[in-house]
Amino acid sequence: MRRTATIATIGLVLLLATSAGLGQRSERPARPGRGQAPAGQREGMERLAQRLQQQIDELKAAHEGLIAELRAIHESAVKEKATGTAEKVETLISKRQKTFQRRVSRLQQQQQRLRRAVRGQAGQTARPQRRGRKAPEFQSTSFDGEKVRLSEQKGKIVVLEWFNFECPFSRYHYEKASTMADLAGKYKDKGVVWFAVNSTSHTTTTANREFAKKHKVPYPILDDTSGKVGRAYAARTTPHIIIIDKEGYIAYNGAIDTAPLGQVKGDAGKINYVDKALGELTSDQNVSTPATSPYGCSVKYASR
Repeated sequence: MRRTATIATIGLVLLLATSAGLGQRSERPARPGRGQAPAGQREGMERLAQRLQQQIDELKAAHEGLIAELRAIHESAVKEKATGTAEKVETLISKRQKTFQRRVSRLQQQQQRLRRAVRGQAGQTARPQRRGRKAPEFQSTSFDGEKVRLSEQKGKIVVLEWFNFECPFSRYHYEKASTMADLAGKYKDKGVVWFAVNSTSHTTTTANREFAKKHKVPYPILDDTSGKVGRAYAARTTPHIIIIDKEGYIAYNGAIDTAPLGQVKGDAGKINYVDKALGELTSDQNVSTPATSPYGCSVKYASR
């Protein structure tokens, strides 16, 4: 057993050496040559944007391969009861995941800047930016004990979903449909993070944990039984969706869609406002419908 654990440790060291330089090359893309004509500059920037995408894809593939190998070593160490090695590998996996996310985020930001520059060079006139108010800073803890600060999500698009599993309008999107989980999954790799917020004053940790486990909720449910976060954002109903853009402004405020309990309002068909807004934001566009009227049960705030 001791010999096998030693082999796992050697493998860990080799992986550390191999992965030390992952993504370094892609953080410094080449710049367009000086003295190019405008058309040449556009072509150069377009090529750079394509090269950045290729580097992002390569970085993701290398990262996934590395994490798979580390997880295999971790499983081996656990089976062999090599506790120290298993803990080191688990710590390393966590560090590599965070480093990877930072590098990909930087590359994606560079790519977006290039694309904006290309549009500017082509003479396209961007629509005036319509901003909502600055999103209030908050700190909260999930019912699983995870601490969350809005300021730590800088550079990401943040979705806040006011949630109450006692409300049939909220339950519909987990029991009859998987609206919220599907959207969170759809945009997870596009720089979007999702948090459910339960501002119900009488809710309990156990009940929220059981609901999350039963319905496989893939994101944290934040404990806002004090109502502090909900009141800061003027959350009215469950569900009520707030989307915060990468610069920290409220880009969308309102309903999840036009179909309470699955019943479509009007004759135009179902519109998922949140899907539409996230699609626009992740494509570097302004949100075409920044506010709607939310539907659902009233938020059950604690009395002041």
